[in-house]
Amino acid sequence: MISLLKTELRQLAKVNSSDRLWQMPFAAALSSGLPLLIGAYFNHLEFGLVSSLGGMVFLYLPSTPLHHRMVSIMACAFSMSACYAFGVMAHFFPVLLVPILVFTTVLVTMLCRFYGLGPPGSLFFIMAAAIGAYSPVEFIDLPRQVGLLTLGCLLACLIAFFYSIYILRLRPAEAIPALPPPTFDFIVFDSLIIGAFVGISLALAQALQLEKAYWVPVSCLAVIQGHTLRAVWNKQLQRIVGTSIGLLVAWCLLLLPLEKWSISLIMMMLAFIIEMAIVRHYGFAAIFITPLTILLAEATTLGNGSPSLLIQARFFDTVLGCLAGFTGAICLHSPRFRDIVGRPIRRLIPARFLY
Repeated sequence: MISLLKTELRQLAKVNSSDRLWQMPFAAALSSGLPLLIGAYFNHLEFGLVSSLGGMVFLYLPSTPLHHRMVSIMACAFSMSACYAFGVMAHFFPVLLVPILVFTTVLVTMLCRFYGLGPPGSLFFIMAAAIGAYSPVEFIDLPRQVGLLTLGCLLACLIAFFYSIYILRLRPAEAIPALPPPTFDFIVFDSLIIGAFVGISLALAQALQLEKAYWVPVSCLAVIQGHTLRAVWNKQLQRIVGTSIGLLVAWCLLLLPLEKWSISLIMMMLAFIIEMAIVRHYGFAAIFITPLTILLAEATTLGNGSPSLLIQARFFDTVLGCLAGFTGAICLHSPRFRDIVGRPIRRLIPARFLY
């Protein structure tokens, strides 16, 4: 037991090396923060928050030559807008919320795997869909909301273009990686199981009558995407510990007299710290991811309720999502499960699509 605890503590405290330059976190913070500053200037922070979510697409910018960078990030921008549109539309049909999120997760995960999209994978696409599904908007405002997020994506693409021109002078581009083999297990089966457990996590949240449970499927997806079961376990542990500390940070921030300019600057600072830290230690980055996501989704309603209740709700959401994600990862990495469940799925798909 002592040896096991030492191993877990060693894994929890392990810090990875990184050659990431500070310019990338700065550009990422600018992509998500500039819409907030524009929204604050025009006294419509709620518009800036939606566009800021679209600015997260900058994180998908690869380190490849310029033409490949821009094609990749523009494709991700379209996907982000489409996922958010699906999420907002699901808000008006609560009965279809789980099926729509499952469909979106499966489709996006298949595309990310087919085109070899690296980390963060489908995470931010599903985060956009989940936040959109729990956004308190009227039906007539749907085009405006999707347009605001699309504008945030376009701004991120523009920042990515000028950032790429600058950074390619400091560091040569990496070779365009070859696409992974499009096998049935990697593309179809894994995507279906991931989508199923994301849907299960949201269904559990609805059964428990959790309010604004957008963080449950996001936590589930963040955990289940590990390459190995050990990686999934480490990520789950780091996420729960990091989120617990991050909720204390968020609680302290929510006690401050926040206004539109301070919220914008704090979120930019948090985004910069996250991108500097996440490649070194996921758990440490999760400390700052938690208050950032709370402000991103709840900034316009601050002061309407108790910060303690909000903190408790987000902690329970994280634990529930991580447990669902870890259960899904056990199934994904179980050869027996893959054989039992994969066999009937293969029968449903024509042979010409399997090979």
